[in-house]
Amino acid sequence: MIKKGDTDKAIVKAIQRQLNLKNCGPLTVDGDFGEITKSAVKLFQTRHTDASGQALKADGVVGALTWYQLFESTLTLETAPNSLLGKALEIAATQIGVLENPLYSNRGTEVDQYLKRAGLDPEGQHYSWCAAFVYWCFDEAAKALAITNPLYKTAGVLNHWNHSTAQKLSPAQAKADSSLIKPGAIFIIDHGSGQGHTGIVEKVEGGNLTTIEGNTNQQKSSNGYGVFRLTTRKVQDINKGFLIY
Repeated sequence: MIKKGDTDKAIVKAIQRQLNLKNCGPLTVDGDFGEITKSAVKLFQTRHTDASGQALKADGVVGALTWYQLFESTLTLETAPNSLLGKALEIAATQIGVLENPLYSNRGTEVDQYLKRAGLDPEGQHYSWCAAFVYWCFDEAAKALAITNPLYKTAGVLNHWNHSTAQKLSPAQAKADSSLIKPGAIFIIDHGSGQGHTGIVEKVEGGNLTTIEGNTNQQKSSNGYGVFRLTTRKVQDINKGFLIY
């Protein structure tokens, strides 16, 4: 239940970004759940129903039903194979809508945080940040669960694969049985010449993947401009494999 006065700024910012995307703003994305944000939530609730078609209660509180419609998904803790993957997915979902500032600069308040957490100084540089985003999500999840982050600290996609201690699922294994790909798995794409792309699997439906990715766009670029939920990746597109922690 996220409501007026909530102090979890990351969650509130995610809600504010999504409200703006749903044309219920404009809101300043500052993490302050005040009267303006509450009014925007009420506006969203008056315009949407729950999954069964019943009107949402326009109370300005983001509960489970409002969250589901606002983010078009449930929290995935119960579907992931362990608490770390569930929490990492939950945190990744709060970042959907984060954009570089300026676009195509590989910079921005949140992007800089991802890169710094993975050990890079973004000042004066233009680092790709898809792997840094993944590391940040798992690092935040580990902190929330008071455990050690098992990911190798790197902003390099293939460097992560090469040093990972996670279960590695090969492309052949994934194609043969997509049920082996679990929510919270990290996909790795090798573009050659040391370049790659990565993100977190949210859902698997047959040969189709729903993913949350940084440094991409709706066209699935490996050097895009924001954090997006994509529903257009295929299991067969993942040519390096999957990491399951």
